[in-house]
Amino acid sequence: MTKAVSDLLAILDLEQLEVNLFRGRSPQVGWQRVFGGQVIGQALVAATRTVEGRQPHSLHAYFVLPGDPAVPIIYEVERIRDGRSFATRRVKAIQHGNAIFTLSASFHVEEEGFSHQIAPPKTPSPDELPDENEIRSRILPTMPDPVRAYFSRERPIELRPVEFERYASREKRDPSFNVWIRATGRLPDDPAIHQCVLAYASDMTLLDSTLVAHGRTVFERDILPASLDHALWFHKPFRADEWLLYAQDSPFAGGARGFARGSIFTQSGELVASVAQEGLIRVKR
Repeated sequence: MTKAVSDLLAILDLEQLEVNLFRGRSPQVGWQRVFGGQVIGQALVAATRTVEGRQPHSLHAYFVLPGDPAVPIIYEVERIRDGRSFATRRVKAIQHGNAIFTLSASFHVEEEGFSHQIAPPKTPSPDELPDENEIRSRILPTMPDPVRAYFSRERPIELRPVEFERYASREKRDPSFNVWIRATGRLPDDPAIHQCVLAYASDMTLLDSTLVAHGRTVFERDILPASLDHALWFHKPFRADEWLLYAQDSPFAGGARGFARGSIFTQSGELVASVAQEGLIRVKR
């Protein structure tokens, strides 16, 4: 297991303070605000720890205020409903006496039923794309400083963008973006850990896809990006430490906001999760 993955698991391992009350911490890496995926993952951990015999199938979240990485985050879980098939939880993340984030999550017992799915897009496999070492040596020198800084540091989630050349130009493209993702080390077998790690990773590139049609990226200094809300549906079991194709598209952007959707597939083509997000993509004046 890499140190970055070990650190991520430690961040997701919340401290229980009291019944329905948990405390989470942020990595001290110099960020000005807490990464949105971290709060999603931690809130899902808090909700999951209050439910037995059911797996999460959906979550809906709102980012209310920027999180302060210098102080802990308190997660307060409200047990909305415990039915025979479904359970519902509401989680509020608190810092400095204010709610910075809210999440509603629904849990469902395993059942049989109708089944169908869309086909994944046709893309190169992750083995056909530049790996981390090749990106650092061959591709990063041609990319802007913020992109180089991001890909140069050790991260818990490995990214292999299919359309990686978009980071080296301002060419306007069709509003879609595909990236292979996986944890950079082996994870424990607990399915809840894989769901929470994917929840963390699902916020990493989705907002960036809203800028593809404009030839821009969230790494540019005059772009002010921020996640506003986030929805995630789990469809089938998966492992977050095995390659997953995150197929993203952006049907609309306007009013300084961008909307994006994502479908997450295994390498064998199974659709295991779906995502939707609206975010701020404000240009500095």
